[in-house]
Amino acid sequence: MTNTPAEAGDQVSLTRRLVGRSGLLLVTGISIYFVGPSVLEVFSSWDQVSQLEPGWIALAAAMQVSAFAFLWALQRLVLRTTAWMPVITSQLAGNASGRLLPGGPATGAAVQFRLLRSAGVDTATATSGMTAAGLLQLGTTFALPVVALPFVVLGGPAPRGLLNGAWIGAALFLVLVLLAVAVFADDHILTWLGRVVDVVRRRRKPESGPVADTFLDERRALMRALGDQWQRATVYSIGRAVFDFLTLLTAIAAFGSDARPSLVLLAFASAMLLGMIPFTPGGLGFVEAGLTAMLVLAGVSAADAVGVALLYRLMSFWLPIPAGLLAAVVHRRWYGRGRPAD
Repeated sequence: MTNTPAEAGDQVSLTRRLVGRSGLLLVTGISIYFVGPSVLEVFSSWDQVSQLEPGWIALAAAMQVSAFAFLWALQRLVLRTTAWMPVITSQLAGNASGRLLPGGPATGAAVQFRLLRSAGVDTATATSGMTAAGLLQLGTTFALPVVALPFVVLGGPAPRGLLNGAWIGAALFLVLVLLAVAVFADDHILTWLGRVVDVVRRRRKPESGPVADTFLDERRALMRALGDQWQRATVYSIGRAVFDFLTLLTAIAAFGSDARPSLVLLAFASAMLLGMIPFTPGGLGFVEAGLTAMLVLAGVSAADAVGVALLYRLMSFWLPIPAGLLAAVVHRRWYGRGRPAD
């Protein structure tokens, strides 16, 4: 029996998907094999974390919950909904799926879109809004190293006490907000950055076109998607990053370690970028190894750096996974009954 062209095309498409997923699983397995020792080393400091004062652990958890709250506020804004529950439950469930299932962020995004649709959120609004939110968060992530470098050059003493750490977080928030306003309000920064990228690319690809135009087009598309809410969206995106950074600072303070805040900021920026590596869920292994090494460079002792990395990753990576599984159950039970999002 001869297959029709449509059937043959479906078989080819299925084969490609299977090969692609098998290749992704293979790369993930190899990556975990190489970075596994870093993860095991971090978890070997569990005794240190368990002996910390409960107040420090609670404070680190509060910082991370605040980071997630800013993310939920951002998504609620771009989804143009007044409801909190579908945003929170879908984000947590998507986040957990992206860290447990093959496909990483793509799988997590697909799960969140499906849950939002079941809650009655318009698909077109969700697509454009979540794309804009993703671009805004990506821009914030890539801005962190740019902000960190001047702090590294200026240096500064190690912060003593949580109050100084709070001032560091406030300064980071202010600098990022000013940078974001400048990027949205003026073409010069993006144009200059695009020219720098063009110069670097032309050394490898002489035929490459102007990147500055692409940057400006992306910014216009982002502003169209956000409308007159771009200021609030920017604050929410930056607030999420700042409270994530404060989670790391709290973990350092919990161990009583001294560290240069400028290098801690660079360590945090490195961890954010390493978390984008697609070979393992959430950059598992890569973040642990890179963050530990950067914390040692910042002045944290090797033993404390491993404990700090574990406490930070517990709050930002591991604990949100069971929270996401619970959120998925709650979402399905609530919206499976046909309850509207608003």
